[in-house]
Parts: sequence; structure tokens; C-alpha cells
Amino acid sequence: MTFTVIQYVLERLKAIGIRDVFGVPGDYSFPVNDAICNDPALRWIGCANELNAAYAADGYARIKGKAALCTTYGVGELSAINGIAGAYAEHLPIFHLVGMPKMSVQHSRAAMHHTLGDGEYGLFARMSEPVVCASAILTPQNVAYETERLIAQAFYHRRPVYMAFPADFADAPVLSTAAPFSPPGSDPAKLEAAVAAILAALEAAGTACVLPGVVIHRCGLVEEMQTIIDRSGLPFATMFMDKSVLDEQQPGFVGMYDGAIMTEDVRAFVEGRDLVLVIGSLATDFNTGAFTSRLDPARTIDIAHHHVHVGGKTYDNVELPDVLSALAARVTPREWPRIAATTLDGKSGSGADPITVEALYPRWAEFLRPGDLVVAETGTVSMGLGFALMPKGARFYNQTLWGSIGWATPAAVGAAVAAPEGRVVLLTGEGSHQLTAQEIGQFGRMGLKPVVFVLNNNGYLIERLLCKDPEIAYNDLAPWHYTELPHAFGCEGWFTARVTTCAELDAALEEAGKAERGAYVEVVTDTYAASPLAVKLHDALRAI
Repeated sequence: MTFTVIQYVLERLKAIGIRDVFGVPGDYSFPVNDAICNDPALRWIGCANELNAAYAADGYARIKGKAALCTTYGVGELSAINGIAGAYAEHLPIFHLVGMPKMSVQHSRAAMHHTLGDGEYGLFARMSEPVVCASAILTPQNVAYETERLIAQAFYHRRPVYMAFPADFADAPVLSTAAPFSPPGSDPAKLEAAVAAILAALEAAGTACVLPGVVIHRCGLVEEMQTIIDRSGLPFATMFMDKSVLDEQQPGFVGMYDGAIMTEDVRAFVEGRDLVLVIGSLATDFNTGAFTSRLDPARTIDIAHHHVHVGGKTYDNVELPDVLSALAARVTPREWPRIAATTLDGKSGSGADPITVEALYPRWAEFLRPGDLVVAETGTVSMGLGFALMPKGARFYNQTLWGSIGWATPAAVGAAVAAPEGRVVLLTGEGSHQLTAQEIGQFGRMGLKPVVFVLNNNGYLIERLLCKDPEIAYNDLAPWHYTELPHAFGCEGWFTARVTTCAELDAALEEAGKAERGAYVEVVTDTYAASPLAVKLHDALRAI
């Protein structure tokens, strides 16, 4: 069979495990849109706008390890670029398929719609360059080679790539061949030296712990990391971006490490070890408690995506999968000292009591079930729930580094599409929800059954905590009737509730837990009901 350019690309995306493509159609991308919709092994998921589609692809990639997004030229791709930037920052491979004007039109420099009218057709691809790890304009002659190169780059860097299709080339027959990519390997001598140095450092240490990071999950190496924990007996903590990268319901988990601003017992434990193995974690402001973490470089081993730093020496050309596999095979068990992880304090309040921070977050933690996919918006919501122990097999997703407001609602759609057999629990603030709330309609359209909690604290609480004047006008919002949104967006038969007291919250949680379709609960709190981490992070960030 002779494939067209777009068919070839779609065949390769299917081969690496992609079955859904998020996007918004447009005339320049019609050949791409048509090929996706006409492929029985693919599903087109049309979103309300391109930014939402990019966020949904982000959520999908967190579950599946990769995702695909399709937009039209100019207006479409630029609407999506913020979501692509978030995926770049947080190491998520997204294949961004962009439909371009015909190459014959580009050569003529005609002033076409969706352009700046200057005859320049490469501007928007250049705008995307900082937020993708590779890009190409695909032609019949280069599509085979470039597709393999882009797949290889996306997986090597775990970041988005940009694939542009001139409309007259997309349906043209492929005129090239290329061998499928193969994952890169490590330099054997450097790998052996790096692993030997790690094992020697562990052997010499009296105390040690691991900080496993989000890159482990992005690379699909959770099983290998868990094997190391099981065979070595090493205790581990996680930083905020890395929460639930390993199951938290196991003896080796000692808690969340967030520098000096939270969980002092965990801080003292981690920073007091003879040796700390940081594996695939990023030293961001939120991860380090606004840079208050104090890990002694002389007692820290950094096992990164493509290098290892141990004993003052850096070993390049060693790949994380190879390092973890070698360690899993060679670590020896020991009875390492550890502490027990704690969770949120017991819930408070009852009856007509208002919903306080102390009443809300322990109840939310209690509501979660094993295996849940928890998608929490950046801000007070995620900061409040972040220090609750996740049930067995539950995963906590948060856009910790990029922190784009509105991310969580579409990301939860993407997560639900990727794992329809699981329960998605979306927790978002009303300010964030107002940016992307229309994507709630996708849940109803696709028969998905999430539980959605919208925390209404009368404006942008995280901004009130960070700015000079908390009452300034830019922190205020239009007062929506949130519980009417699911019906307006086509989510028929959903349980909805607006709760202002502890009794109402308890009743809503019970009903949401047994809802046969989706559930949507607006939780109303005081304007300044901020979780402890949000307050402390505010103080710490002000000091930077």
C-alpha cells in the first residue's frame, strides 16, 4: 500500500501507541483532519478551542506517555502554543500536527487569511521553536526520515515536536523510506563506571534516601524505580512536582519534602542523610520550597535523564533507563533507617459549620479511592491536597512548573480519555475554571464520568496571597452559577450541588461517590481560606 504523507505519519503515531488526536479543525488542516477522521483506528476529539486541546493532550500524555494535537496554521497553532509550552516545561511528548497553506501558495507569497499579510509563511513555525525540541515541514521526499527523527527527538527529550503539513503535500504519495527509530543506548564503559560509583557510595553510607522524580514517570520507568526501592530497602520522599510518582501506601515512603517551609520532620530526615539519590527530579521553586531545600552536593547523587553526577564527577552518555535497570539488578538489601509518613490531620467541623481549610482538605483526602486519577489545578487547591497520602495506585497530577491557569479542566478531559476505565477526580478553583470551563462538555459528549470539585473562594486566592493589596480589583471574578454549567454544556443526568456548610459537603461527597454519571460540586469557602502550603509558599517567595 502506498501511503500519503499524512497517512504515513498517522501510521507511525499509531505504532507508538497514540489512538486519539485532540484539536480544532481549520481549512488549511482539512487534509490532516480528514485523514484522522477516516482512520478507523484513530479518534478525533474536537475541543472548544486550541488552548483547551493542548491542555487535553497534556493530560492524555501524562497517562499514556505521549499525545497528538492538531491545529490549523497561524490562528490555531498560536492559540495552542501556551499549552505546548507547558508540555515542554514538564517533559511531555506531544506531536503537534499543523495544517499549512499549500506550498504553491507559500512560494507565491500571497496575502492569505490567517497570515500577517506580508507573504512570510515561516513565522509561526519559528514562534514555536523555543517550546518544541524538533520541527519539520513534511514533504513526500522527507516525510519518512523526518517522522522517524521527530519521534526519536520527542522520546529522547520527552518534549513536544512540531510537524507541519502543506495542504497540497499532505495528500501526496510518500516518495521516501526510513527505518523506524530505536531508543539510544548508553556508553557501556561510562554506564558501568556510573553504576559502580553509585553502588560504592551506597555501600559506604550509613543512612540514605531517594528522591524519585517526575522524569521517571514521563519515561515509563516507575516499575524499575519501584524494583530498586523493593530490593534495596531504601526509604524515599517526593517533592511537590513528583508527588505519587511511586505509590505512597508503602513502608518506604516517608512523606513530602518541600524544603524548609513544610513537614519539618521530613526535611530533617532527608537533609540529614549521609547520601541522597535525586533521580529524575527538577530543582524548581515549588519543588524546593522556594529554594529553601539544603541538600549538600557532597552527599547528593543526581541521576538525570541523560547523565549521572556522583562523587564530584559527571558521567555523560548514560541513559536513565539503563542506569535504573542496572541498579535494580545489582542493589543489595539493607535495613535503612526511616520515618513513617503522615497525612492531613483529621477532619474538623460539622453541621452548619462553615467549610474551613481544616474541614475541607481532610474530607477530600478521605473521598479519594485506590486507583483514582487526581487532577489538581495549580494554586490553593493542589497545595491543600498535596500533603495528603494518596490511596494505593492513585496518581496526583498538577502542572507544578508551568502553572498555567485553567490547565486542570481540559487536562482532566485528556486524562479521562486516556484512561476511561478509571475515575478522574478534578479539583480546580473557580478562577481557573472560568478560563476553560467549556471543556466540561467533552465529559458529557463522550460519556465520561468524572467527579468535579470547584473551589469557590470569591476570586483569585493565590494571587491575593502574592500581591501587595489582596482586595485589588484584578483579583475579583464574575459570580457564575457554577452548578448550572454541566447541564448547559450537555452533561445530562449529572449530580450537582453547591455546598457552604460541613453538613452539605458531607452529603455531597456521599452522593458524588455513588453517582452513576458525572458529579459536579461547587465548594464555597471564605475568601481567605488558604491551605498552609499556600500561605508559607507566599511568605517564602516574597523573600526571594
